Amino acid sequence: MRQHARGIRPIDLTDVQLASSETARRINRDIVLELIRANQPISRADLSRLSGLQRSTVSQIVEQLIQEKWVCEGAIASPPRGRRPTLLVLNEDLVVIAVDLHPKQATVATVDLNGRLLDRSIVPITSDPAASTKLITDCIERMRLALPLKSIEGIGIALPGRVDPVNQHMIFAPNLHWPDYDLKGAVETATSLPVKMENAATACLLAEITFRRMDGVRDIVLVTISEGVGTGVFANGHLISGHHGMAGEFGHVALDPSGVRCGCGRRGCWETFASCSAALRYYKALEPRGRASNFNELLNLAEGGDANAAEALAEQALYIGRGLRLIIAGLSPAVILIAGDITSAWHRFGPLIEKEVAEQTLVGTPPRILPTHDGDIARLRGAAALVFQRRSTGALTKTSHRKSNGKKSNREFRAALRA
Repeated sequence: MRQHARGIRPIDLTDVQLASSETARRINRDIVLELIRANQPISRADLSRLSGLQRSTVSQIVEQLIQEKWVCEGAIASPPRGRRPTLLVLNEDLVVIAVDLHPKQATVATVDLNGRLLDRSIVPITSDPAASTKLITDCIERMRLALPLKSIEGIGIALPGRVDPVNQHMIFAPNLHWPDYDLKGAVETATSLPVKMENAATACLLAEITFRRMDGVRDIVLVTISEGVGTGVFANGHLISGHHGMAGEFGHVALDPSGVRCGCGRRGCWETFASCSAALRYYKALEPRGRASNFNELLNLAEGGDANAAEALAEQALYIGRGLRLIIAGLSPAVILIAGDITSAWHRFGPLIEKEVAEQTLVGTPPRILPTHDGDIARLRGAAALVFQRRSTGALTKTSHRKSNGKKSNREFRAALRA
């Protein structure tokens, strides 16, 4: 006999949605779509078995997903006996234009519903936001012309800064050096496509949750290491945005108030010690006439046996590990994901970061430190996930703290349906 929970659960009456039959239908639809993504190709009968939903309900949801172009019918299975079912797969013709914005360049790509990159191009970025946006939108139009048979759902932009979750304006991007500018409005006007913007680390984290299958992990922090240091937070099964969308700005917590001046105006922020720009600064101090002008060249020099390059990277790894102490003490995640070019040299960075974290863990085992192994592709997939998730589950809304973006196991799905 099932026992019912007793007691009172805290409810914020200023931010609440009453359950309705439409809410149940939307939840069931998202469950079916997620099961198709995770198990494709899959039959309707297997969807019913995995979800616990009746076959008639599954058939109705599948027809809706086909009409909305999320799903299409694929091959016909050949079972040992019985009726030959038509298998379902995600519609690969449903795509998003993804933009990964950096201080000096933007990468524009086409990403399909499975997270695959179909096309990619580099665009230069200047301190003039209007001129830079024109270059980006021109590139987008060229990509649209090259893919006439694809259905473009919208544009996702991963930013080196923070976005106000209410008005979608960029409110904090110290490394970009742009004045106040309505990037979302400018891109939407130029392309006539809906635009979703988010901090690059948060977008990367959403991509990992969406495409990597992080089932069962409810506390994750993703750290991007590039020109700066960004952080996305997934706590207790919820993607956290915080007040004004500023949650997770660990990169601008001071490790040394007398240190190097940061782009935010303060001194000694974590990113001034742990970013790729910091690694280049360490190298220039050791080798004033060194040949490395960018981080990838520094990586190549280290792999080629340059001792000073290797020492500079080790210094960067040390400070990445020291900064992660802040995250572990404040959030206690089970997993910390690292994204960025440093993942291509994880054999150098990984052991040093893990050692630093292990030495500073107060109680129990330290969190797992895992690289994304995708480099900048992770940010592009994250930008695409912003659009796909918005349409499928409404994951990143102005009340995103209210909704879970975590993937549930099949057992959790069935429990939710029975509740």
